[in-house]
Amino acid sequence: MCRKFTPDELNTMDHESKNDVIYQMQDRLDKLEHDYENLMEQVRLANQQRFGRNTEKLDEIAGQLSFFNEAEANCNENVPEPTIEETIACAMKPPRKRRKKGQREEDLRDFPQEGISHDVAAEELDDAFGRGNWKSMPDEIFWQLRFEPARWTAEKHVIKVYVGTGGLHQDEFLRGDHPATLFKGSIATPSLEAAVINAKYVNSNPLDRIARDFQENGLNLSKQTMSNWTIWSAERYFLPLYEWMKKRQLEAHVNQCDETPLEVIHDGRPAGSKSYMWVHLTGELSPVPKIIIYEYQKTRHSDHPKEYYKDFTGFLMTDGLEQYHKLERDLEGVTNANCMAHARRHFANAIKALGKGNQKAVRSSIAYKALVRIGAIYDLEGALKDLTPEERLKERQASIKPLVEEFFAWIRETLADQKVLPKGETAKGLNYCLNQEKYLKVFLTDGEVPIDDSASERALRNFTIGRKNWVTINTVRGAQASAIIYSLTETARANDLNIYYYVRHLLTELPQLIYANGKIEESRLEPLMPWSKTLPADCYSKRRK
Repeated sequence: MCRKFTPDELNTMDHESKNDVIYQMQDRLDKLEHDYENLMEQVRLANQQRFGRNTEKLDEIAGQLSFFNEAEANCNENVPEPTIEETIACAMKPPRKRRKKGQREEDLRDFPQEGISHDVAAEELDDAFGRGNWKSMPDEIFWQLRFEPARWTAEKHVIKVYVGTGGLHQDEFLRGDHPATLFKGSIATPSLEAAVINAKYVNSNPLDRIARDFQENGLNLSKQTMSNWTIWSAERYFLPLYEWMKKRQLEAHVNQCDETPLEVIHDGRPAGSKSYMWVHLTGELSPVPKIIIYEYQKTRHSDHPKEYYKDFTGFLMTDGLEQYHKLERDLEGVTNANCMAHARRHFANAIKALGKGNQKAVRSSIAYKALVRIGAIYDLEGALKDLTPEERLKERQASIKPLVEEFFAWIRETLADQKVLPKGETAKGLNYCLNQEKYLKVFLTDGEVPIDDSASERALRNFTIGRKNWVTINTVRGAQASAIIYSLTETARANDLNIYYYVRHLLTELPQLIYANGKIEESRLEPLMPWSKTLPADCYSKRRK
């Protein structure tokens, strides 16, 4: 704490000493004001994150602000005014059309159907109208959808055995063909294991919840048994597919990468140690198969992506972690691009901290002006989604690059004015953009490079939802198996497959294709990939009978 002077000390103090005390007090007050503003910003932001909506859209985080900016937003002097005839025609538009007749029947046509008749007895008709004084009219039809719980069928496989009773082959045995099974001596079938994988890795249910659900329907299947099946499926059958997917993914010109933490209980480290699930995927704008690869690692060290991308040449879209910048420096042929969505996050937080009720302050804030500039870049980029990479690059150079250059020039000017709190969210956003400028501009040099890394975050979303339910993974082996299975299920989802039927197809075909040493010919892998066009029809179906 600062020294407190007594009245006598102040009265006897010379003018220069008093000035020094006043200057110290002013500096301390400035620091206290900055600390107070930073603290209040953190409190408001924490409340918004806890109780408010999680969005970065400017019109939503700023409340009704768009109404105040309506004239500026919609002004376009080049648009001609409508004629009186056009105005009247718009006012006289007919009401919205009713739902198309028969639409419900069309929606339900792929489901098995059962007709249920609700007739009137002939005696009742005679009593109401008199004998012979009535006739049938067109039926009234309405539809309902009935749900029935899952059902199981116990398959009793009978292997016929024969023995020679005479001749040259007396006492020799001949047996019927034994069908390939997933696991020796197990009741598991491709359909049952596919149901377990679908429940855990697609619908994010913990194994104990799946076991309870099965038990409610009369099947006693322990969590341990299902865990064994899942790990065995990953290691024995899915691993060759996983390795082939990695090889194909690294052939892409553009890749994207992100990571998220998880806890593995038995990994040889103290309890609570943080592990990471990395995700690697082909660029969302690249004209190649959509491939999503999960990879478990104990740490976030840069050696992990360095090992993964050691043979990769092209662009890698990531967030602003130094591990990725180091990757560009250490690996020849790798160019790191950074995420514009991360660049706007601090500005969005600053707007949220101001609150929707303070619209005037929001509109005049530097964070708002930054978001408007970034929003304009995103609006132009959104219109280029359907273009070829060559056309997209040409349009980016013509229309988006000037906006990007103006944005960074404005950041330098704003920081030079020193009008923002040095530790606030706005200052963090400005400094982040300036520090990452080189990497944030990379998307302007290649039409396949996306503007942000949102695709990686979407690829991780299902895993993070599951993590909230099952919280931890028990072993490293389980984490590696999960990485393999999530890679298959998320790639199947990205290629619009019905994941249950796809996994069932894999578990039906792979036991017949994999050799005793666990290997499989690479030529047999491509027809089984999620992007293959030769998969069975039910793998593409969203509903089944």
